[in-house]
Amino acid sequence: MAHRELECGACGRTEPVTPGATVCPSCGKPLMARYDLDGLDAAALREAWASRRGGGMWRFRELLPLADGEEPVSLGEGDTPLLDIPRLGGDLDLDLRVKVESGNPTGSFKDRGLSAAVTRGSLDGAPGFVVPSAGNAAAALSAYGARAGLPVRVYVPADTPGGVKARCRHYDAQVVEVDGLITDCGREAAAYAEETGAFSVSTLHEPYRLEGKKTMMLEIVDALGWRAPDAIVYPTGGGTGLIGSWKVLDELVGAGVLEEAPTRMYAVQSEGCAPMVRAFEEGLEEAPTWEDAATEAWGLRVPSALGDFLILRAVRETDGGAVAVSDEAMRRGARDLGASGIDASIEGGATLAGARALRAAGELQEGETVVLFDTGSLLTY
Repeated sequence: MAHRELECGACGRTEPVTPGATVCPSCGKPLMARYDLDGLDAAALREAWASRRGGGMWRFRELLPLADGEEPVSLGEGDTPLLDIPRLGGDLDLDLRVKVESGNPTGSFKDRGLSAAVTRGSLDGAPGFVVPSAGNAAAALSAYGARAGLPVRVYVPADTPGGVKARCRHYDAQVVEVDGLITDCGREAAAYAEETGAFSVSTLHEPYRLEGKKTMMLEIVDALGWRAPDAIVYPTGGGTGLIGSWKVLDELVGAGVLEEAPTRMYAVQSEGCAPMVRAFEEGLEEAPTWEDAATEAWGLRVPSALGDFLILRAVRETDGGAVAVSDEAMRRGARDLGASGIDASIEGGATLAGARALRAAGELQEGETVVLFDTGSLLTY
């Protein structure tokens, strides 16, 4: 099935599914795909998804924006492992698991979102794609644009690791380096899209990267025997994967696949760039821009996010929260995950640091199943 409509996450306005959909025409906030959940058979869904294991994230096509007869732009993304880490979990008295995304085609979870966005964009006639990126999304869009046979331009901060820029060029993308942060890249990418007609897949400026990212949670509940975890700890920049996890758990309950999904969601950020943590602690519904953002975790160096209000709603409505950790704590977390055989980037290390802080604060309880999101490979750095 394909999605039936698009709904604004802020004002609730609904829009028909049209090619090139971007943001809500009323308020400029993110649009989200909505499905006819009442028309789904939960038992048949579980059986179909189980029969397709090993087929990547598109085995969940009934809850993805792909109509019957359409084929995705795919490089084999998804079906990444959910690994238990008993030594680290034992230290915290938790059933601690890690969703390891480094095995995706370009080495990060960005492949899921860009597979979905490029799939829908190419099927809908996009002439090419553009994205502002701190690194991993640029590599992913470059690869999936190449797979679709469409041109790609990426705008990245000038201090993005050289390996990332080289990979984008390997996929024949045009790389533009910007003196500034991802927000500065975003302004230039938007101007390029307006000037040329290239379709912008900037975070939450179109509805479909969110749909790809939510498949991480679909795989998690499948791996847990169709049980939702007690909590997740998510490294939060733009927050698409956290929002997607929240969205798809609601969809699984709505479709009858899960009876309940009491998963608490926790956003972890760097102390040097923590707009969501500050907004959460101050009781705000949106997060003011973080000035002079600075962190080694360039995936978390996002001073302003279009989906800020959705991140804050997700953590509050699930009785979760937000926590900031130091870069040193992130590095230590990544090293400790590495000592358990996990290919963890510093953002992955942030989740272990966050779990430690949350356990110390009493937010995570003894024996709970807690999933950390290791979003990309250390090799990217």
